Amino acid sequence: MPGYKTVEFESKDEFIEQRSRFIGYVKPVESEEQALGFINEKRQKHWDATHNVYAYVLRDGKIQRYSDDGEPHGTAGVPVLDVILKSGVTDVVVVVTRYFGGILLGAGGLVRAYTKGAKIALAAGNIIDMELCYSARLKCDYGQYGKISGLIPQNGGVIDNTDFTDCVEIEYHINEAGLNSFRKQLADSTCGSVETEVTGEKFFKMP
Repeated sequence: MPGYKTVEFESKDEFIEQRSRFIGYVKPVESEEQALGFINEKRQKHWDATHNVYAYVLRDGKIQRYSDDGEPHGTAGVPVLDVILKSGVTDVVVVVTRYFGGILLGAGGLVRAYTKGAKIALAAGNIIDMELCYSARLKCDYGQYGKISGLIPQNGGVIDNTDFTDCVEIEYHINEAGLNSFRKQLADSTCGSVETEVTGEKFFKMP
């Protein structure tokens, strides 16, 4: 099943270069609307900044956008986009805010600074692997629960929720290969008395 890389959470990091303050922001997004909303949020927050440079990449529509926001062409937005693409991440937006410190960096200096701003932002957001998995559930009795709850992680699955009523209902997600092996082991360990039901597909963070 296809997978992709993205960042785990919204985050930021910053540094000073020749008295200019650079703040790198990152956020996982699923649409262009979310990306633009994040960009506008940072523009409003840093209305007094010299530049709010950005780039974002989305799986949906294979969208790639960037803006130099007043910096010399090719010295800001392109380096930020380049960092995203070379990192292999998608469904992500990066904003690098600059407060000018009075010293000109030159074209090469700007490229290096905005590249660094994007890199530290991605690192702060924690790059993760996402895999398309099956969401599934099953019901078993209390005597079977201990064995079954151990088989799921053994096959690479992750238990998302467990309800204890007159029986035990387990909701979990697992990739295709793991589901096939789990089903066989489930049948063997319960003599075929417990079956699992696939309820959907969704991308999940790899354990």
